[in-house]
Amino acid sequence: MADGAAPVLDVRGLTTVFHTRQGEIHAVNSVSFSLKRGEVLGVVGESGSGKSVTMMSLVGLLPAPPAEVRAGEVLLGTSDLLKMNAQGLSDVRGAKVGFVFQDPMTSLNPVFTVENQICEPLIRHLGMTKQQARARAVELLDLVGIPDAAKRVKSYPHQFSGGMRQRVMIAIALACEPDILIADEPTTALDVTIQAQILELMKDLRQKLGMAIIWITHDLGVIAGIADRVMVMYGGQVVEHAPVGEIFHNPQHPYTRALLRTIPKITGQREKRLSVIEGQPPIMTDAPRACAFRARCAHRFDRCEAENPLRRTLDSLPLGIGHDVACHWSPEGADA
Repeated sequence: MADGAAPVLDVRGLTTVFHTRQGEIHAVNSVSFSLKRGEVLGVVGESGSGKSVTMMSLVGLLPAPPAEVRAGEVLLGTSDLLKMNAQGLSDVRGAKVGFVFQDPMTSLNPVFTVENQICEPLIRHLGMTKQQARARAVELLDLVGIPDAAKRVKSYPHQFSGGMRQRVMIAIALACEPDILIADEPTTALDVTIQAQILELMKDLRQKLGMAIIWITHDLGVIAGIADRVMVMYGGQVVEHAPVGEIFHNPQHPYTRALLRTIPKITGQREKRLSVIEGQPPIMTDAPRACAFRARCAHRFDRCEAENPLRRTLDSLPLGIGHDVACHWSPEGADA
């Protein structure tokens, strides 16, 4: 899709809280981003940074209560998903937005065959007959690289390896050829060889089907291999958003820089010690009124304690097209 074309997904000011006995937890705070057809958006950050909660908020996958999507718009085409009722969201899930979760064994139903689980969305959303759905299920298993698909479609989830189960989950998510596929750390539990196979599979399917992908992970190596753009999250907020090359070669936020330093480097010399980000992620019991990263940041100054930074676009950078950051500090020291 051309750069000026309308996005397939446009998220504006998404805010989600959880109501607990200890008070409100502000899990997602005014998150905004867009996604074009055929594009891969990588979403990175530590555990608890709000990555998964943000994406589950989009399509109504959070239990309410305790979750409450308090504000924002989620435009899929011209439809605002946050204004849809439960039936409307159920029709969107699977048909227009596919979801692949981290652990296929908790997502696949152990008492139904793979065929049953692939056929369900085909019959429900596309109105296929059972015979048509069965034939399509075999095609989908073949598409995601499961050998002898006509035979394996009759198998149960426990009869597949971890990598094969994840391929089955991808096949179910792709059954109705959705506009968007959200993959929530789908390779985390897999060994590196199977992880590489799944990544190559996703690249191939993206080319064949032209769908947009949101890839949630804490692994920057995976992001380097698959994403077009990267959204870095911390404390339920977007702290940096840029083309993938900019994130790796010209990071602007101290948190992004700290994440990149934690990646082990192959230099031929033994590292004395792996780099870590000192301190702990914030406990988000209050709405953000100051920089969430300030307690762990070596560049903090008085303004960081008094004011939560807004995202600003960096137009002066060589690769700064679409590069924005939420930070009072800048590497050049202009704001410090």
